[in-house]
Amino acid sequence: MTIATLVTSGTASLDRGVYMAQFDVVICGGMVIDGTGNSRYRADVGIRDGVIAEIGRIPADEADDVLDANGLIVAPGFIDLHTHYDAQLFWDPYCSLSGWHGVTSVVIGNCGFGFAPVQPDARERAMLTMVRTEAIPLKSMQLGMPWDWVSFPEFLDSVDRAPKSVNVRSFLPMNPVLIEVMGFERAKAGEVPTDDEHDAMIRILNEALDAGAGGWSVQRLRPESGVNVQRDFDGTPMATDLMHTDTCVKLAAVLAERRRGFIQMTMAGDPAIVDESKRTFELLARVSGRPVLYNVVTAIEHDPSIHRNTLAWLDRCRKEGLQVYGCAITTRNPLMFTFEDWNLFDEADAWREATIGSLEEKLDKLADPARRSALRDAKLMAATCPIDQIVVLGPKSTETMQWKDHTIADIAEATGKHPVDVLLDIAVADRLRTTFYAEPLYTNGAMLKEILDYKWTIPGVSDGGAHTKFLTAGTYPTELITDAVRDMGILELEEAHWRLSALPAHCAGFRDRGTLEVGKAADIVVYDYDNLAQGPAEVAHDLPGGEWRRVRRAKGFRYVLVNGQVTIDDDKETGVASGQLLRDR
Repeated sequence: MTIATLVTSGTASLDRGVYMAQFDVVICGGMVIDGTGNSRYRADVGIRDGVIAEIGRIPADEADDVLDANGLIVAPGFIDLHTHYDAQLFWDPYCSLSGWHGVTSVVIGNCGFGFAPVQPDARERAMLTMVRTEAIPLKSMQLGMPWDWVSFPEFLDSVDRAPKSVNVRSFLPMNPVLIEVMGFERAKAGEVPTDDEHDAMIRILNEALDAGAGGWSVQRLRPESGVNVQRDFDGTPMATDLMHTDTCVKLAAVLAERRRGFIQMTMAGDPAIVDESKRTFELLARVSGRPVLYNVVTAIEHDPSIHRNTLAWLDRCRKEGLQVYGCAITTRNPLMFTFEDWNLFDEADAWREATIGSLEEKLDKLADPARRSALRDAKLMAATCPIDQIVVLGPKSTETMQWKDHTIADIAEATGKHPVDVLLDIAVADRLRTTFYAEPLYTNGAMLKEILDYKWTIPGVSDGGAHTKFLTAGTYPTELITDAVRDMGILELEEAHWRLSALPAHCAGFRDRGTLEVGKAADIVVYDYDNLAQGPAEVAHDLPGGEWRRVRRAKGFRYVLVNGQVTIDDDKETGVASGQLLRDR
């Protein structure tokens, strides 16, 4: 491998004979922000056998390779707790976008969604589930996944074998577990598990923990909650949405017995349901004694009481000694989408039903005047900005080209139509290929500050690997540093790195990484603070089967090291697959 700023290489010849280097790599002359919350300091970092061996003043001739970090920040690699790279990691060792933006460890299997345990005859249905709920292209999964497993331990073995340029830890996802144990029909009907079925789930969880799972995850967006936005392929709730609290408690007790692991749960709804959800989080934290991740903390500009009430509740949990941590959406990247793939209006029955099916079926339904009243009247939550603020970014026909860069509100005023009719008339005229642009949920820096002022929120929720045709939230570490720290002054850089690395490491049970300290794994980012940036939004045709996705690359990462080896050199992939499956044992 060629490193652009290599200073020296090889062994040093001294008078006393051939002197073997003490370090494989020394990162020389950088400003170290170690992730502990301590103040920055200038030092060299010596790495041996993938581990930080020394921090201080290290002569260049004591290293095989020296990386020049003068004028750069040296910090622990970022840890992305909320991703859906369960499929993508098999064809993309970098788990991009995350790996491009300084993330050195990802956690997969979130929201209870995943691919194990899954019997061979259920594989196609498992992939179809992820097509709708996480908007992952079916063809890419069919061509890109090896499917050389049935059980969850076998899945981890397959992940272990796959070349990786980031580290991976996995939850045991509960959706496939419920289906495996109860059968598809009973699990999807939300029936109460029998004692034998509970015993089987506990056995599967223990086997997963034995194999190195980091814990378990679940989405419980109850159908009555009004925000059940992540639906199954056929529009029905996910099996986990109907999962009973008693089942969750039994699984939480397993983590208490094992004295390790953590829980991730997505749960929300109207005020009554929210209160019930919060009590469930508190119960699981009490029973398990382990960290429980709450998804999701986000600001909604028209109702700031939502995030303020959530933060107040999280602080009450903290004061009671309950390890409930809020995972916060801190990126303000916009959404760009077409109705070919759009699924984030699924909490409204009329929209969900109208956007399911083949292209021709969706065209017929979205053009049907008889459906428009229900679509106009539907109460949509905050997946995007209000419909009238959506912009026609990419019209695809002569009929719609006149509206390029106009808001739906502008077009509605010009045509005298309802905004929903404007949106759908344009989409149908373009055979659903129109690209629409939706501003971020909040552009108000003051609201972002309110979320980040509470130090126990974890920035991120990248959803990496999911919603690939309209979401690029994997850029969140870069955005946090450039926007919240450098441009707005909301956070000190030291705290930002603690929030991006050490705090998520604690939740994920990473005892050997998350800070730059002697004896810790050498997962390190070296970047140019003044010139760090997100690249422009692009379309990349780089998924199996020729499928495309939206990406935003990083600018300013001089090096990213994973387990002591350089995986990113001057913002470019080196192809080094030094990532590991991080088994929690």
